[in-house]
Amino acid sequence: MPDLNPEQQLAVTTTDKPLLVIAGAGSGKTRVITEKIVHLLDKGIEAKHIVAVTFTNKAAREMRSRVEKICSHKKAKHLRISTFHSMGLDIIRREHAALGFKKNISIMDEQDKYKVLQDILENGKHKLDKDQIKPLAWQISDWKNQAVLPPQAMSLAEDAQQQLAAALYEQYQSYNLVCNAVDFDDLILAPLDLFKNHPAILEKWRNNSRYLLLDEYQDTNTSQYELFKYLVGSVGQFTVVGDDDQSIYAWRGANPENLFQLKKDFPRLEIIKLEQNYRSTQRILKSANQLIANNPHLYEKNLWSNIQGEDRINVIKCRDEFSEAQQIAAEISRVKFQLQANNGDFAILYRSNYQARLLEKSLRELSLPYAISGGASFFSHAEIKDVLSYIKLLINPDDNSAFLRVINTPRREIGTSTVEKLAQYANERHISLFDACFEFGLEHQLNERTYKKLRSFCDWVVQLSDRTQQEEEPIAVLHEMLQDIDYYDWIKAQANSDKQAERRINNVLELIKWIENSAKKSQQERSLGDIVSRMMLLDSLERNEDEEKTDQIKLMTLHAAKGLEFPYVYLIGMEEGVLPHQNSIDSEQIEEERRLAYVGITRAQKQLTFSYCAQRKKYGEMSSPEPSRFLNELPVDELNWPAVNKVNPEEQKKKGKANLAMMKNLLN
Repeated sequence: MPDLNPEQQLAVTTTDKPLLVIAGAGSGKTRVITEKIVHLLDKGIEAKHIVAVTFTNKAAREMRSRVEKICSHKKAKHLRISTFHSMGLDIIRREHAALGFKKNISIMDEQDKYKVLQDILENGKHKLDKDQIKPLAWQISDWKNQAVLPPQAMSLAEDAQQQLAAALYEQYQSYNLVCNAVDFDDLILAPLDLFKNHPAILEKWRNNSRYLLLDEYQDTNTSQYELFKYLVGSVGQFTVVGDDDQSIYAWRGANPENLFQLKKDFPRLEIIKLEQNYRSTQRILKSANQLIANNPHLYEKNLWSNIQGEDRINVIKCRDEFSEAQQIAAEISRVKFQLQANNGDFAILYRSNYQARLLEKSLRELSLPYAISGGASFFSHAEIKDVLSYIKLLINPDDNSAFLRVINTPRREIGTSTVEKLAQYANERHISLFDACFEFGLEHQLNERTYKKLRSFCDWVVQLSDRTQQEEEPIAVLHEMLQDIDYYDWIKAQANSDKQAERRINNVLELIKWIENSAKKSQQERSLGDIVSRMMLLDSLERNEDEEKTDQIKLMTLHAAKGLEFPYVYLIGMEEGVLPHQNSIDSEQIEEERRLAYVGITRAQKQLTFSYCAQRKKYGEMSSPEPSRFLNELPVDELNWPAVNKVNPEEQKKKGKANLAMMKNLLN
């Protein structure tokens, strides 16, 4: 391994004891994990016994691609590289009987989850709107992330709100079992509960996971860490890679204290630090190190680089947010012209999504192409949710959420009163809505015409479902399904314009095409159920990969920027109340905000620019925020900050000439 530095080599070759790799930003951690997988294969460990877990599908795909480039595709064929949630889904699908589920399990998204909770509350005579349900849903999710089951939740409840959430939690889990459905949190909690109560099943999975590699360890929550511990056992054949300075997901349950816990649970733990950075200039790293030194540390480290850069870090003071957007756009235009850079070399990072609106306007005015990351998911479109609900119903007829979405879409003259009577009957019998439609008792609750419509719909679902189970290629059945319900005509009738109808129909066709391609690509997951389950774990369709490669300026939140790098980075809104966010100031939780700023700084390869406003409109009124405390924590000698440093006449003259040259070029 001649291209690895000594610390990287040690991390790759240490396999005889539990290992924690503290990997600083840009220190080559993905390469270390990749090389270690190849090293384990060379040592004779079979690919099927090596498990690598990360947090995003993109990272998992990249890791597999790198391994296959180093060693033969055949040798790496049975490697298990996946996200935590994909691994959990594998366990649930294979052990569904022990968990009390049927074979084809549905995965609910957040909208499904809110709808189920709302239905349960309404049946219990609690009338709450969506904003009131959100805190209850969050509390249930938090309990799941902390590995707390419903009986424990009831004993932990401290007030009336938590008692309501605990009671709702218990009913919610029972409801989902009837519907043969799980939510995203269950993909970790259910396997954990399984391993606790079924030692033989745990032993089987432990024997299949001889060596485990875990990336982004600082982002694990309590449930994920407990699941990890069960899989590795007391021997602890594992490598975990993480960086407490990049722990920025506490709001969704991440627990950086797991880094401390690891040493307690595995006393033989070896710790290796990767501190050489291959991304940024030493000047940028000096600023990052000085900023993050203000946080308490689990493990001290100091990033360094052999890359030298001439440019100091710029700090721009702007009159207000309108001026900020204009100045940043103008600055990008100047640098792009001066250095002959591509649009894709630039990234503008911000704390909150609303900050992008003015930037878009200013970039458009200068004809600078841009792309915003983290927009609406492909799966959030109504037509996609409709078609997926139909498909989910073919796979799992007990899926109440899917049933309710499609029962009258397109309209079948089955009104809300009919659905209410059906739901009441199903609840009393503790069965799914679909099963209730086949019971003779329901005939006495509905008039003959309505009952026949329900039965006709359900018989049609059964017929199509049987065909998708029997035929190797279910795509033809899906096309026929859409024709049977005249779905494209329904889209046209509902659309505001022909263009909107065309876009929605194309979305549906793309979804079907995506399913077809997935069936062709995967040898292990050819069934419709397998493909749709995997699809539900994606943030957006992989069709966006080509868009990411286009030459556009990237606009994104600091959270979305983690794991990325750009030659030129602009971190805007460096003010008290923006970064750090006002909520964090009020709750005295500044450390994670500082880590966010640290993540932003370490995205930059060559140049870094901060901006802040003297005035900013807040809640309709103009305020005068202070510059962010994080600016004052940076090394003054590395900053080009006119408000603090004396302006260098030569630098000012040089910049003026560059601006003049750019203007002449634009005029020409």
